Amino acid sequence: MSNGRLAGKLALVTGASRGLGRAVAERFAAEGAHVIALARTVGGLEELDDAIKARASQTGGSATLVPLDLTDFDALDRMGQALYDRFGKLDVLVGNAATLGILSPMGHIDAPIWKATIDLNLTANWRLLRSCDPLLQRAPAGRAIFVTSGVTQQPAPYWGPYAVSKAALESMVKIYAAEMAHTKVRANLINPGPMRTKLRVEAFPGEDPMSVPPPEDLAGAFVPLAEESCTLNGQWIAADEWLKAQGAQRQ
Repeated sequence: MSNGRLAGKLALVTGASRGLGRAVAERFAAEGAHVIALARTVGGLEELDDAIKARASQTGGSATLVPLDLTDFDALDRMGQALYDRFGKLDVLVGNAATLGILSPMGHIDAPIWKATIDLNLTANWRLLRSCDPLLQRAPAGRAIFVTSGVTQQPAPYWGPYAVSKAALESMVKIYAAEMAHTKVRANLINPGPMRTKLRVEAFPGEDPMSVPPPEDLAGAFVPLAEESCTLNGQWIAADEWLKAQGAQRQ
């Protein structure tokens, strides 16, 4: 039996087949959680499962793989029902999956690219939250964590679809957090900052990937937000500063 900080918790992580989603899924499993790993890429999910199983005897973590396209909105509703039927609750929801879309002047963006970016970065997270809200409320201390970006903090030329979708996501999560203020559920936003992911390479193709940290270095910031002891609600958190603060508190 794991003595990890998330021992016995059930955590759903989107975009779990690679990058930050995979790093968070592995970290949660290392803390003893059972991870519902959701992504489109079956091979990546299987590699994640292998990694979690390889450490299961030490961590107590485990995983259920859910190959699913987040923009299949009806499938998200069915998933919520399936989680209810099997587990009856959800302790932690991590909305991580996102797409860059395109870097382009507003007037040059094709409508299908705009729609696809908004669908994945915003609408899918709303459908996911809508499907999982009853499960979070049935948990002893439901925790919702959504990944955002620093591009929402000031106008970022050419980042239109991505920045707009993330700004709208932030508004949605803060509204949900306010609605949950008098319940046991807490919802927060986390900005991981620059990290070595496919999305980062798409946005900054000339950047040396080794000049930014790997997502594994930032996954630890999600753990305190997933714990029952977390009292933050509706907050925007920078992962690097949060990790430093958490480290100082534990010394």
